Amino acid sequence: MEKNTNYNKIKVIAFDADDTLWINEPYFRKVEREYCKLLSKYVSQDVLNDTLFDTEMKNLEIYGYGAKAFTLSLIENAINVTNARVKADEIEKIILLGRTLMEAPMVLIDGIKNTLSQLYNSGKYKLVVASKGDLIDQERKLKNSGLMPYFDHVEIMSGKKEADYIKLINRLGTRAEEFLMIGNSPKSDILPVLEIGAKAILIPYETVWIHEAVEGEIFHDNFQEIKEASQLLEIL
Repeated sequence: MEKNTNYNKIKVIAFDADDTLWINEPYFRKVEREYCKLLSKYVSQDVLNDTLFDTEMKNLEIYGYGAKAFTLSLIENAINVTNARVKADEIEKIILLGRTLMEAPMVLIDGIKNTLSQLYNSGKYKLVVASKGDLIDQERKLKNSGLMPYFDHVEIMSGKKEADYIKLINRLGTRAEEFLMIGNSPKSDILPVLEIGAKAILIPYETVWIHEAVEGEIFHDNFQEIKEASQLLEIL
């Protein structure tokens, strides 16, 4: 909070969804632990964790992100690591594990609802959801969150690279210097946004998918890290 970044030009504030607006990653890690228990008679947890991550990375361009993609990777990996010895009833249990991700309770991140309410009521900003993931799943979560009234635009993105943010900014009719991204992932929410000349604020969450982590600290004039959403009201 010591850093005094100038946000006077900001007109659009985009928020990541999972683990920025609501809790998400802990549900995935819980499913992964149950998955490892289910297949423990075939292979060790370390092997399962490593092979599952490799399978997810291989499938990203095909399936994208989200609970459905993760479930397909769980099944594919189970078949591979067991040399197709995994049983039909075990596959059924894996499918049910994946289903729990789509039925997980909606728990908002502390302070996010009040923060969005005050930013929206200020009338100073256009508020946007900019999230990766499955369209149906993300729309369902947004609807169940009760946060939809605060957002002027929702963008479910297939990726979060520089080109994707440029497309979003152009679609919103704004400019990079008027755009601020809020999120918990350095790799997806912060670095590509800084690369295009926009501003970004990181609000770390306790659990981060290893694919979204980056090594080292981020040093950039357009970057700031805060501890919780309510601090946005102090700096904007």
